[in-house]
Amino acid sequence: MMIYDVFAIWLTYGLAIVALILSDASDFNHMEAIYILPFITVAKIVTYYITKVYRFLMDNAGFDEVFRLALIVTITNAVIAVITISVPNFYFIPEIYLLFTTVFEVFVMVVPRLLKRILGYLSPNKYFLTGKRTLLVGAGAGGKLVLDEIRNNPSIFNLPIAFVDDNESKIGNIMANFPILGPIEEIPHIIDNYNIEEVIICIANIDDDRFQYIIRKVAERPVTIKRLPKFKHLQKNDPKKLQEVKVEDLLSRDVVSLDSKGIEEFIANKRVLVTGAGGSIGSELVRQIVKYRPTEVLLFDIYENGVYDLQSELSHMMTRGIIDKVGFRILIGSVYNEKRMEEVFKEFQPQLVFHAAAYKHVPLMEASAKEAVRTNVIGTYNVCKLSDKYGVEKFVLVSSDKAVRPTNVMGATKRFAEMIIQCINKNSKTNYSAVRFGNVLGSNGSVVPLFRRQIENGGPVTVTHKDIIRYFMTIPEAVGLILQSGTYAKGGEIFILDMGEPVRIYDLAEKMIMLSGMRPHHDIKIEVTGLRPGEKLFEELLVDKDNGNIKTDNQKIYIEKITKEIDIECEMLDIANSYEELTNDKVKSLVQEYVSSYTIKSN
Repeated sequence: MMIYDVFAIWLTYGLAIVALILSDASDFNHMEAIYILPFITVAKIVTYYITKVYRFLMDNAGFDEVFRLALIVTITNAVIAVITISVPNFYFIPEIYLLFTTVFEVFVMVVPRLLKRILGYLSPNKYFLTGKRTLLVGAGAGGKLVLDEIRNNPSIFNLPIAFVDDNESKIGNIMANFPILGPIEEIPHIIDNYNIEEVIICIANIDDDRFQYIIRKVAERPVTIKRLPKFKHLQKNDPKKLQEVKVEDLLSRDVVSLDSKGIEEFIANKRVLVTGAGGSIGSELVRQIVKYRPTEVLLFDIYENGVYDLQSELSHMMTRGIIDKVGFRILIGSVYNEKRMEEVFKEFQPQLVFHAAAYKHVPLMEASAKEAVRTNVIGTYNVCKLSDKYGVEKFVLVSSDKAVRPTNVMGATKRFAEMIIQCINKNSKTNYSAVRFGNVLGSNGSVVPLFRRQIENGGPVTVTHKDIIRYFMTIPEAVGLILQSGTYAKGGEIFILDMGEPVRIYDLAEKMIMLSGMRPHHDIKIEVTGLRPGEKLFEELLVDKDNGNIKTDNQKIYIEKITKEIDIECEMLDIANSYEELTNDKVKSLVQEYVSSYTIKSN
């Protein structure tokens, strides 16, 4: 590039000198100008080197590089003009000619630096013949960023068709040779008219409400949706990687605000035990707990693969400095093994316990009621009693909406677990509480990953009933509220989380199919298979704000009225001595004796 720039300088000033000779300028000494030109050339090349012009990456050269180069060239020529005027006996070329040579010199130097981008822009193979027909939402800086990435990245196969924007001053104009359409509410019709296959939301700092509105409009048509990452994530992630819009983004939800300071005071400098740490909720509990500076986190689970993956993830995040280094241990065992649990409590003396270990799959537990009792009831009892024995400060049980007037053994055993913590709390210095919430999006066994696999396999997507509804919350939301509930707990409470508006599962299936770029009932069939054993059509409303539920400082967390407490010791002894010998149906009947709200449904 230095050699080329020498050529550019000589070409520029050579043409100026020739022009002056041909014009017979009386006060111009062309021989003196030719003698001075080599010194000018050396001075310019040294200046370009010092100002790092030769470190420009030409593959991605753009406006910033062009502007900087033009500024440097202008400054060097301005210096030459000042010297010509102020230094006696220094004659180069007239100052007015320096104005024209500056423009020409910038042009000659810029062209090779932009040549690769110009050729890529003109390439017909990529931009006019192939790729997904793509609509870019947002004709601003984000839209230009995404368009440049599509043009420059050979691994992206998108064919930009148009921008769409709400700004009336932009609609009808052209940006980077693409029309700007609008407004955004017309997106479904624009998709139809232009045969759009993919929509990219290019507004990085968009607020959640606006984002929800846009994706709901886009989701009216079977196209795939991507988005530009938020600005706050651009330093952590590669800004060139567009994010997939997930079905979670389609669910309109209020932002969950947490008292981070209160949670940190609750967790900081404490040794924390998380049972079921390899599961969906348990692993997210660990991820969030380590951010609040605990002394140590104990990851307890019977399934070693889950906690091994979590261990690898935490180690990687700490090595890269994404989170501060926190001590953690992997402990393998079952909560219903009382001796193993006592070893853990005796050796590590946890100060906080989050009990997430449980069987949760409703249909599976209907056929294995004994296992539901063993883990959800006896396992919970073991951990509760040991928490009391070894002086745990707070114990938080992760419960379920299925515990509300249960129609399945899983829900009944979770209700039994709630009764256990309320009973033990009466005579213990340990502070016991439970947190009850509904379905979490993306958790193991939930409908979202199931539907996703079914769509990837070409369908059909199976729904148990066309009118079945469920309440949903994301895993990070639920876990954040569990931690928040722990800060509020004074002992014996059952905290219930406001899950927002219910979601019709059939509608969810249709939206997920459209998000994958296919048409429901045409490309992917939806089959109604019938309710499974123990499954309800309508989930119980967790938060009945008109029924006396106690409010907390967080608008998403309520406390259920304390129900009648019972003496659990005799009941636990009866169950422990008899359940192993009973049939599956008799185990359910046994549980029903102690959980009066449990209704056993015949299969």
